[in-house]
Amino acid sequence: MLYRPYGTTGKSCSVLGFGGMRFADIDDREACVAALVRAAQGGVNYFDTAPAYFGVKSEEAFGEGFRELRRLRLPYYCSTKTFAGTEKAIREEIEAQLKRLNVNSIDFYHVWCVLTLPAWEERKRQGVLKVFRALKEEGLVKHVCVSSHLLGDEIRQLLDEDLFEGVLFGYSAYNFPAREKAFDAIRARRLGCVVMNPLGGGLIPQNPQVFDFIRSHPGQSLVEAALHFIWSHPEISVALVGFADTRQVDEALAAVTSFRGVDERHVQRIRDTIGGSLADLCTGCQYCEPCPEGVPVSKMMDTYNHFRLAGGAEAGGKAAALDRLKWHWNVRAALASRCSECGQCERACTQHLPIVERLRQIAELGA
Repeated sequence: MLYRPYGTTGKSCSVLGFGGMRFADIDDREACVAALVRAAQGGVNYFDTAPAYFGVKSEEAFGEGFRELRRLRLPYYCSTKTFAGTEKAIREEIEAQLKRLNVNSIDFYHVWCVLTLPAWEERKRQGVLKVFRALKEEGLVKHVCVSSHLLGDEIRQLLDEDLFEGVLFGYSAYNFPAREKAFDAIRARRLGCVVMNPLGGGLIPQNPQVFDFIRSHPGQSLVEAALHFIWSHPEISVALVGFADTRQVDEALAAVTSFRGVDERHVQRIRDTIGGSLADLCTGCQYCEPCPEGVPVSKMMDTYNHFRLAGGAEAGGKAAALDRLKWHWNVRAALASRCSECGQCERACTQHLPIVERLRQIAELGA
């Protein structure tokens, strides 16, 4: 296993992390614990979950897993999150989480799912920063972190709080051009950096013909290629993979063993391909916003990427899109129906994408 510093915290984390939202059968607790143990035996020490993954069942599975890891004397760091904003709600949540996770403190505790700056300002008004500082002073939280999908200058404003020691954000071989400004902001502050969805939410391995270009050499699997791309960024502490079972754990562990770095020329080829054959995928520049009707256009276009790559309406596209909206963006497909077809977003789009038509298709998914 390879280990990297988590920012300036003094902690060293495995470059491969265990994400807890994709268990094959969350009610098969023995299988869930077996996957956690297999990962830890392979050197994984970063385990991330949240209170809404399978309800609270993911945290419960992690709690049983952590008990077994302690019995086997395998080291681990516990990472989880809260969407709550008020002191009362946060304290009630973390008290329940500590019990579910079978721990006395949480190593990496995240202000969860910061999607817009207005929403962030509201949570600040509710006192979220004060509460998180208090939780750290009390020893219930070791490191205060944030999970966000904000891009560019927006994430800079979030990180200006000078409280966060680490950031969890989306980054992969297919969307990295749109995420680079946000990544630059994280790097500039020398924060711990954990990447979610390094496999594109499963889209990369599920679409081998589309993403064959990310392979750097023959025989390399797409899982290896996607993870090797992430690990070639030395500032990334952990690539967080959601595992269904022990087979997937073994596949990702093999990718660590085979990692030898990625040549900059290959990264440029990936960039060129994204701008070529995949040029009609939204890059998330956000020039399409704000929408006068309040439609979160860039989030809907990101969702359309998943819809298209998963095969569209005739294949698994609907499920992929609805899953993306629910778990990644926390918005409803019905919001797309607010579009008045004014065309403002299309006029601003640097890629000249048919945004109105795509919004119409997404709205139909939620009908």
